[in-house]
Amino acid sequence: MKEMFFKLLVLLSFAGGKASGQSPADTSFLSFSAAEKIFLEHNLSLLSARYGIDANRALIRQARLWDNPLLATDQNLYDKQGGFLKHDQNNGQFYVQLTQLIRTAGKRSKAAQLAMDNTILSEQQLDDVLRSLRYTLRNDLLEVNHLLKIKRVYDAEIAEVIKLSAGMDLLLEAGNVSVKDNLRIKALLFSLQNELVTVKSQLIPVEGEIRVLLNNNDNRFIRPELDYQFKQLTVFEAPPAEELIVKAVANRPDARMAQTLVSLQTHNVIYQKALAKPDISIGTEFDQHSSYAPDYVGLAIGLPLNIFNHNQGNISSAKFSLQQQKVLADQSVLKIRQDILSAVEKLKFFQHVNDPLQLEFSRKYDNLFFSMLKSYQDRQLNLLDFIDFMDAYKDTKLKLLEQHNGLVKSVEELNYAVGEELFKLN
Repeated sequence: MKEMFFKLLVLLSFAGGKASGQSPADTSFLSFSAAEKIFLEHNLSLLSARYGIDANRALIRQARLWDNPLLATDQNLYDKQGGFLKHDQNNGQFYVQLTQLIRTAGKRSKAAQLAMDNTILSEQQLDDVLRSLRYTLRNDLLEVNHLLKIKRVYDAEIAEVIKLSAGMDLLLEAGNVSVKDNLRIKALLFSLQNELVTVKSQLIPVEGEIRVLLNNNDNRFIRPELDYQFKQLTVFEAPPAEELIVKAVANRPDARMAQTLVSLQTHNVIYQKALAKPDISIGTEFDQHSSYAPDYVGLAIGLPLNIFNHNQGNISSAKFSLQQQKVLADQSVLKIRQDILSAVEKLKFFQHVNDPLQLEFSRKYDNLFFSMLKSYQDRQLNLLDFIDFMDAYKDTKLKLLEQHNGLVKSVEELNYAVGEELFKLN
């Protein structure tokens, strides 16, 4: 009788295990390329940044425009001789002046150059936003993929323990197992389910961030579809660090932004010096009666005398800002260098951790898992030893997954640091 109940326990423990791996119907499968396409078309931050570029382009056109001419007039409203608004050859006064400001020293072209620099800067800022958000999106997809792998480990063990617990309840009713053993199984099941809840809770904010990045209002679960050979990551050789640094300085928008800001401050110094040059106002005027001769027509020229204000404060400030920006540009190159060196070192570390021997160990450990299941089925392993092995197997698999995830993310981090896909993660 006891043997029959044990066989029933084994059947319940290992039946129907495949069902736990099925995907829910409300799941949206998304590859890296498809996600990036949606991201480029619908991300609100990118759309906002593009409007900023258009705004700066409009300022270029504005800077090139001439100043509007100025029309000034003066006429009598009332006088004792003529009364209200009396205008003839002997009474009244009418004066009109039309002037045009002419900017000297190429101020309009220099202002347009500053506007062009700001437009280039806004385009590079868009590239930097795109680079950062794209990295966030890819990292989130990798994190979802990693958490789903962890979830599969828990799902597989929970499915087995649920069946085992159901079988143990039958054996307990028949008096063939102790209450202690039965509670030991239920405690294991509770522990696994509680840990799985933590994993699922970690998926929620990541999924939410992906939806925000994709501007997705669909509540379906977004499941990444990744297609790459993990073994290739372990043998991937990155180019020399110095070569990567040169690539990064040329590719990364933050490096280009630093150089653009140097150009902007250089042009600002030139513009501030031009502002020290006086502008000329030229025009014509008509005076009906107040001049030395009736119906006077004259030429009006205005020229400020730069005696006290030579714009020296703004020129000095612009020069200091230029020196400051040069230092910041050097700091940007230094940061890029450190980013590359750190990313290369991190990649090599995780490649060493995930060497072929470790991968072979993972495969053998999976085989051992099925062997232990069979040993328990054949009653060559007692319950406590079987439970201890399952617990150790779970911890080992999770640590292996963490190491694998570290390698994948280190490759993505190197791609991000260089600003180029050295290894394509599809």
